[in-house]
Amino acid sequence: MGLTKQYLRYIPAGNFNIVASQACNVCFVTLDGQEGRFVAVGACEHIIIWDLRLGEKAQVLPGEKSVVTSLAASPNKRHLAAGYSNGDIQIYDLKSAEVISIFSGHKSEVTTLIYDNFGHKLASGSKDTDIITWDTVAEVGLSRLSGHKGPITQLQFMKDHAILISSSKDSFVKFWDLDTQHCFKTLTGHQSEVWSITLMKDDQYLVTGCGDMELTVYKLFFRDPDSENKNPLEHLSMRLELSSLEDSDDLTHPLQCHKAGTLLRGGRGRVISMYSDVSGHILGCHGTDKKIELFQFVYEEDAKLRLKKRLKKEKKKNKSEGNMETDQEDSVINPTNQLSLCDEVKRLPSITLSDKPKSFHLVLGNGGELRIATNLSNNVVELYSIQSSAKDSEPKRLRSILHQGHRTDVRSVCFSSDNLAIASGSAESVKLWNRPSQACLRTISTQYILSTVFVPGDRHLLAGLKNGMLLIIDIASGDILEEIPAHSTELWSVILTHDLRGCVTGGGDSTVKFWQFELVVDKNSDSKAKVLSVLHTKTLKLEDTVLCLKMSPNGKFIAVGLLDSTVKIFFVDTLKFYLSLYGHKLPVLCLDISSDSTLIATGSVDRNVKIWGMDFGDCHKSIFAHDDSVTGLCFVPKTHYFFTCGKDGKVKEWDGDTYDKIMTLQGHVGEARGLAISSNGQYVVSCGADRVLRMYQKSDQILVLEDEREEEREQEDELATGEQTVIPGHPGLNLPSKKTVGSEKATESILECLEICEKYKEQLAEHAAHQAASNQTLPVPIPPPLMLALQVSTPDDFLLETIKRIRPSDLEEALLMLPFSSVCEILQAMPALLTRGNQTELVCKISMFLLKLHYGPIVANHSLLTTLEKILKFGNERVGELRDLVGYNYYAMKFIQNEVEAAEGVQLFRDASQEKTKSNKKRRQREKLKRSIMVMS
Repeated sequence: MGLTKQYLRYIPAGNFNIVASQACNVCFVTLDGQEGRFVAVGACEHIIIWDLRLGEKAQVLPGEKSVVTSLAASPNKRHLAAGYSNGDIQIYDLKSAEVISIFSGHKSEVTTLIYDNFGHKLASGSKDTDIITWDTVAEVGLSRLSGHKGPITQLQFMKDHAILISSSKDSFVKFWDLDTQHCFKTLTGHQSEVWSITLMKDDQYLVTGCGDMELTVYKLFFRDPDSENKNPLEHLSMRLELSSLEDSDDLTHPLQCHKAGTLLRGGRGRVISMYSDVSGHILGCHGTDKKIELFQFVYEEDAKLRLKKRLKKEKKKNKSEGNMETDQEDSVINPTNQLSLCDEVKRLPSITLSDKPKSFHLVLGNGGELRIATNLSNNVVELYSIQSSAKDSEPKRLRSILHQGHRTDVRSVCFSSDNLAIASGSAESVKLWNRPSQACLRTISTQYILSTVFVPGDRHLLAGLKNGMLLIIDIASGDILEEIPAHSTELWSVILTHDLRGCVTGGGDSTVKFWQFELVVDKNSDSKAKVLSVLHTKTLKLEDTVLCLKMSPNGKFIAVGLLDSTVKIFFVDTLKFYLSLYGHKLPVLCLDISSDSTLIATGSVDRNVKIWGMDFGDCHKSIFAHDDSVTGLCFVPKTHYFFTCGKDGKVKEWDGDTYDKIMTLQGHVGEARGLAISSNGQYVVSCGADRVLRMYQKSDQILVLEDEREEEREQEDELATGEQTVIPGHPGLNLPSKKTVGSEKATESILECLEICEKYKEQLAEHAAHQAASNQTLPVPIPPPLMLALQVSTPDDFLLETIKRIRPSDLEEALLMLPFSSVCEILQAMPALLTRGNQTELVCKISMFLLKLHYGPIVANHSLLTTLEKILKFGNERVGELRDLVGYNYYAMKFIQNEVEAAEGVQLFRDASQEKTKSNKKRRQREKLKRSIMVMS
């Protein structure tokens, strides 16, 4: 066997420049008991929690590889649920920043997440058109609801009933009964996609947002079956509601729904998102413009007051027109005398933003202060405040997270010579970053930047603009020292010369210009200090647009990539033509020359990377490198390894001698625009369309190519594994979870455990037989290594410990893939585990699931009947003991509560919601009394 070449692995060393991803919503979270201060946003695969009082990162919840697409905070304010683009859901503990649960059930990205009122259930909607409800306590899936024909856009739980409401791009709104797991009503009146829904005013109203300029409001009410036998005149309002029901309504279900009216929006375009506060009285929505609109559903007393004022105005108007209503009966039956939307909804001042919002979230404080956090499309998070109780309150901007990232896509990135600073350029600014802390040091506003490079000494920066200007930037002061008209069109590339005494620029005007650094007296300064400038020395005129260039480290040649898909190499001293490298089918966007000036690598729009020799210009190898255009290429100093990035978002490392792909790094979401390598080869940084600067660091981990290929194949298998699981014998019935690599490994671990247990039992039987035959005490056989590793001594304990280590969300899938013979072995071990009394809940859960799954074969197997009788007997005993324990603890707590209340004279465990309702009622009564006193005076 030949020797294998080993490499050192590059690992992710941090993401920066991103404030918030546009694909994920923003969500208020509570840290240290402070509400309205911290917001959680998606930042590609990570979650950042921003402290909006200090404008800093309070916490980073690390992810793996998939992008965060949806966030939801739990009602107990301890957990944060995050949905990802691969269909997984992770629940984080906000205090420890650790993942406590992982759910795998969707085939594509999660579009919406919602907790129920208690936080015990979590509902998720996805682009695969399915809705899954999860039990966050038991960490298992409860049901998979299928019925929509388009991606799910929003979900809402009703507070006091087991009903889930969903909206989808198929223009339907569906009502699901979670007890029976079926859809009992569908709203079909929408003409376009339903982009968002929300419940208002204690589930009395359902508001839907579509592609038009209106928000549709539906009235929800529960029909009392006993009311049909009563006098219908006593229920006039109910008769009016029933008269406007749709033909498709299911009158057998207590929940009824009818259209109450519409709210006209002032914004343009479709509804992007719509949210309400926890109390359900403030509604916010936004469209495709720069405005967030706010509506308030007023309390019942205020609504009646507004109705009284409206009727008073109408009566005055009728008197002035001479049309007085004389029939008292008609005035009672007249629907205008009932509460309508104009009485119950009032418009609050709209918030005008600096850019288009992608999502927002709102929270209502104790003093009536409404805080709105919004994620803008230009990588900014803003916090606004408005007094909802005041009449003429105007929204105020409290905080903007601005300086931690570029507003537009980063086009260029470079390292300083000491590898401690990184410069990045975009369409609006240049930013300087500290590499160890990844903090932004300077922001210099400029025009559209295409290329950047540090001047030797790291005190100045050269930047090439889209309009052909060359900027000289002073890093210490953040000022632009000079703007030089280097080219008439785009300045695509700027590089340093080999002796570091000048620079070379290439532009769209088909010229390559050589510049020399010099110090000139600053005419604008009184101190006559000298500042850096550049002097034009010579020009190389070419036939086509220059896209990239590179000077060889030995200073002999300069390579120029042209728009005609060729690379021309010239002598630096005489500018005479040396070689022409042709073979690419499309233009070359990037190139680099190795440190020993023997190899040149070129990357093109044709998705290929070609490696050439600098001596004769022969093509050593052509590699199909990326699935889209190759946009960046850099050699690692003093090696023949090089990195490439492409518009497919991937960053790859290659060996220029063996032409092997060493590894694929975790890349960008969308296009990767460029990359840079530090002078010591320890760090790589890349930039992309997702506005993330990704840094990678060389580690001490040894990478073997065969192992890396195996890992890539496993990842491909994992992507192909995620299909829904159909229960055998029940066609059309799918489990909430899906088959994953984790569940397959769990099945393998159970089968391995059963095999080891069987062999160990045979050894114990042989030991007992030998001991009985010899009438001597023989040493007990040593348990297998796996049992020793888990610190167990018996096969039953080994089986229980193996099952305990399986992730709860993978347990059902793992049991589903077991053969029937293994199921019988597990069931035979259950009575012994139940007699011990530990892990009763887990053992009963496994027994019930296997019995439901294989009921027919188990009952037909007479040898298992005694086992089932034992499971029934011991299970009832253990469950009875648990029930007694819970009851004992409950009444003990009640006794302690009564003792403390009697001793201290205070009431414990008060219902906060009831207390708040009482205080709000008293406050409204005081305000009504004040208004009446003002009227009397």
